[in-house]
Parts: sequence; C-alpha cells; structure tokens
Amino acid sequence: QVQLVESGGGLVQPRGSLRLSCAASGSDFSIAGMGWYRQAPGKQREFVAGITRGGTPNYADSVNGRFFISRDNFKNTMYLQMNSLQPEDTAVYYCNADITDGSKRWRSIYWGQGTQVTVSS
Repeated sequence: QVQLVESGGGLVQPRGSLRLSCAASGSDFSIAGMGWYRQAPGKQREFVAGITRGGTPNYADSVNGRFFISRDNFKNTMYLQMNSLQPEDTAVYYCNADITDGSKRWRSIYWGQGTQVTVSS
C-alpha cells in the first residue's frame, strides 16, 4: 500500500552534480530510517547513505564528502545531493525506508523502483 518513488536521475558529466529525490506515498504510516543504495552493472547492490528520522546521516566511504543526504518529514521525502560525480558513480540508485503503519500492526522495509544515474563525458 505504501509506495516509494525515486526521481532526479539522468546523464551528467564528470565533476557534475545531481539531486535525487525519494517520495513516500500512501496513508496512515510513519517512517523511521531511510537510505540510498546503488547497483552498477555486474555488481552487487551497495549501501550509499542512510539517515535517521532525526536527520543523522551515515555515508559509505566511497561517497563521503561528495554526497549529502537529507529528508523532509512533513513531505515524507528524502534527498541525495551528489557532487563531484565520477564515472564510478554510474548505477541505478534505489531508495529504501523503514515503514510502520499507523496502528503499529506491521513494520517493513520498502524499496523504490530505482533511478538511473550515468556519469560520462
């Protein structure tokens, strides 16, 4: 019933920037932690960045200092500002969220469908 939708991906030159968004939609739910993962061709899906409900971030070493994660709890939306992009950042980027229903009957990790980021000259 809850859906996560990523947006903002595309083609960008090396050293360029992109801003990804992940919006959660549905009714009567709350979100604890959220995060971004990515999967490059031929590679395993890997953790990129995470953020607690209170806004505390955590980054993979490969993106630390270049990427910045944030969230807007009023909009149920998470963002990933990606700077100094490199060809190695090319991947499908997925958002996930730890979601609980309003009655606290269930709790699940939800995934978005992914958005393609391609860094190339």
